[in-house]
Amino acid sequence: MNLNDIAVVENEGARQFEMRINGKLAKVEYMMGGGRMFLTNVDVPAQLEGKGVDQALVERVFEIIADRKLKMVPLCAYVTTFMRQHPQWKKLLAHGIHV
Repeated sequence: MNLNDIAVVENEGARQFEMRINGKLAKVEYMMGGGRMFLTNVDVPAQLEGKGVDQALVERVFEIIADRKLKMVPLCAYVTTFMRQHPQWKKLLAHGIHV
């Protein structure tokens, strides 16, 4: 399964980015405020765990944030840990935010 071929769709009403795989929904929930996107939760169904879905989804969300020229505040432990492991994304952090 090539995760790059699976669309990531923004569901503005639910304030989340979604990726559907084999009928299962993986999502990154967010809040907006002051030109910043606050990533509040990453949820990947148990059936998709261990397949890189969480990493692929978070990276795609980071690309969307960069394309929109927004800054980001990680409020989710997974996103914070991911940023520590992939420091190239720290450029997206809002001023004064450190991970």
